[in-house]
Amino acid sequence: MSSRPLGTNTSGVEVTNVSPHGFWLLVEGRELYLPFGQFPWFRDASIAALGRIEQPKRNHFHWPELDVDLTLEMIESPEKYPNVSG
Repeated sequence: MSSRPLGTNTSGVEVTNVSPHGFWLLVEGRELYLPFGQFPWFRDASIAALGRIEQPKRNHFHWPELDVDLTLEMIESPEKYPNVSG
């Protein structure tokens, strides 16, 4: 008997809070803050769009409605990625 490949992991990441200045992601028990100043693509997004996150691979996050892809490293160190921090 063979198993089908696993689909997209949607349970490893979730939005826990949204403020006028940014939002928080819960990733594997860690809460990460994404300020809109460094991640401007999310500023005008609906809460529903923020919450629809796919995790195609570990430490890779995709917001399909917003066409945004980020890695954990980009979130933790946006200064290393000028296209991320705007």
